[in-house]
Amino acid sequence: MKSLRRGLKEWLGTAPGALDQLEVGARIEHVGRVLRVGDGVASIAGLPGARLNELLRFEDGSTGLALHVDENLVECMLLRGGADIVAGTRVHGTGEVARVPVGPGLLGRVLDPLGNPLDGGDPPEGERHEPVERPAPGILDRDLISEPLMTGVTVIDAMIPLGRGQRELLIGDRKTGKTALAVDTVINQRDSDVICVYAVIGQKASTIEQIIDAVRAHGAIERCIFVVAEASALPGAQWLAPYAACTVAEYFRDKGRHALLVLDDLSKHAIVYREISLLLRRPPGREAYPGDIFYIHSRLLERAAKLSAARGGGSLTALPIAETQAGNLTAYIPTNLISITDGQIYFEPKLFYEGQKPAVNVGLSVSRVGAKTQAPIIRDAASRLKLDYAQFLELEVFTRFGAVVDERTKARIEHGRRIRAVLAQPQYRPRPIGEEAALLLAVKEGKLDPLPLGDVEKFKAKLGDWLARMCPDAMARLAAAGELEPDDQQALLSSLDAFIAQLGGPAAAEV
Repeated sequence: MKSLRRGLKEWLGTAPGALDQLEVGARIEHVGRVLRVGDGVASIAGLPGARLNELLRFEDGSTGLALHVDENLVECMLLRGGADIVAGTRVHGTGEVARVPVGPGLLGRVLDPLGNPLDGGDPPEGERHEPVERPAPGILDRDLISEPLMTGVTVIDAMIPLGRGQRELLIGDRKTGKTALAVDTVINQRDSDVICVYAVIGQKASTIEQIIDAVRAHGAIERCIFVVAEASALPGAQWLAPYAACTVAEYFRDKGRHALLVLDDLSKHAIVYREISLLLRRPPGREAYPGDIFYIHSRLLERAAKLSAARGGGSLTALPIAETQAGNLTAYIPTNLISITDGQIYFEPKLFYEGQKPAVNVGLSVSRVGAKTQAPIIRDAASRLKLDYAQFLELEVFTRFGAVVDERTKARIEHGRRIRAVLAQPQYRPRPIGEEAALLLAVKEGKLDPLPLGDVEKFKAKLGDWLARMCPDAMARLAAAGELEPDDQQALLSSLDAFIAQLGGPAAAEV
């Protein structure tokens, strides 16, 4: 050994102390060679010790993940690189599973599924690296979902409320507002204690840029993390993206904090997995999807949970997105995801094309957590909203045929039209809880019914500034506690009357 070290020094011409720390000894390496490669999948021979989901390194610096292992052959999907891989390229087994950096150092960053920066910055300083595949919390580690997750979108907070730790599916046809609602929910967390992790799977680069720019302009991007695998990325990277994003979000949940995970979208994720499985020659099932297509999504979404106090009390809320074809909710992937999640929000194309945005069909949407998570003031103000709105939609159908209706029916229809006007909301304008409560109270008490329908938009546009000026203390207490004392509620109603009177509506005579 001494003679070997001396020989190295003489051959390199190095000063005597330069190689003192060099340790020379035998080391076992698992090395194989590529048999064939194409379409983001490589077949490798000579790695009998490889394990399932092991990370593999190619000699050109590319990375792959083993998806099928037997004695003579390893099938892996490429995660990055791969342009220079040919038959005969050497492959090294690392003995490690895929990991991603986690920690506060990732906040405000745009990363790929392995934690490499995509925003032009330095590599993120993670607190540690965690496996992208982790088991879901057990039953005893979970707690009841009782805290609201405010989206700032009135139709959701009033009639389809979400709770911290819930899994709510956003589903609908292409271009009906699913991503817009998810982005608005992220923007609304700018003043909350929720950390947002947004996983982008198979989207166009222009769409990804729009999402990030919207959060940067309207939200708090310094409290968000983006895990991106765009449409041009390798199928393996697109497949890994939601699991990596979930691991990043779980760090904050396990620290006793609250996190929101958006998965945009799992329909593309399922298509990518079908592509990989067919390339690996796995037996196809229904619609050519592999038999474990349900499992790849269930093991992901089960990781979203509200933890018990013994585990820190943190929560991870998941908003997966799924795309339907021609409104078909009974298709294979949509039904799988509906059965896994705790409810769904359905975006109807007909409503979207009629200009009702968000285009949420409240009849086909449901939150299985229900009103238990609503703030008390919202729960009280919206107690009859869904029933009144459903009755209005039924009555409106008859009026389209020119049917003669009595005065009571006319009043219900006019009330329903004002409900619909209140539920309409522009993008990037999530409402604070005080403004939502005031709108819902105005609807519940019928204060908007005498107001001309065209003036409802003016009422909504100026209401926030009016409340901030007229009853700031009540709004502050409402934002902090989610409920109002009787005196504060009466003051709020009086402010609404005064505001309607100022708009010049018929309610002026009552003030």
